[in-house]
Amino acid sequence: MTAMDFSKTSLWVSLASITFNPLFWNLAARQEYHTHWITKLFNGDKYRGCYAIAITIFTLGIIRDFLYKQALLEQPEWAILDNSFVRAIALLLIGSGMTFVLSSTYMLGITGTFLGDYFGILMDERVVGFPFSVLDNPMYVGSALSFLGSSLWYARPAGLLITAYVWLVYTVALQFEGPFTTMIYSRRATDTKSDTKDKKANSKKKKKL
Repeated sequence: MTAMDFSKTSLWVSLASITFNPLFWNLAARQEYHTHWITKLFNGDKYRGCYAIAITIFTLGIIRDFLYKQALLEQPEWAILDNSFVRAIALLLIGSGMTFVLSSTYMLGITGTFLGDYFGILMDERVVGFPFSVLDNPMYVGSALSFLGSSLWYARPAGLLITAYVWLVYTVALQFEGPFTTMIYSRRATDTKSDTKDKKANSKKKKKL
């Protein structure tokens, strides 16, 4: 039994989409942080800029999922995976994945989910409730689980290999996103301390006068 048909154009288009999405939002967000180019497109309104990139990322995600489904349907099917037990596992994986993604979005909000910190829209404190209480990166884990569940639902072993690639891409993306986000919040903490010291210094001067 053949697991994957590499001659199908749909497979490579799907892999390209999976690669492109995190590459796009990381590059776009970093440029926004350094130059505010998206905010400038919306006359200095960082919230409108953040909502715009949120819509863009969401749309790209829908396109990616559509291309993934098309790729799966053109790949070889394994009869051993085509049974009610495997489909039940598939539904469980998809349900779990969607739970992680949706609950993450609910906890973070639109700006927290879609790179608001790169726009200067920072959260007051770290989110520690579910699903962040059980996973460090629930959105990425949830997305990967949905890919895995879909591959089992359609009984396509190629989907298992694509899911492994999805996780590899997400892992690489996290190596860039994590440290950069930490830097943003560390810089805010440093600026806040500096402002506090300046205020205290000015207060002392006024008392002396």
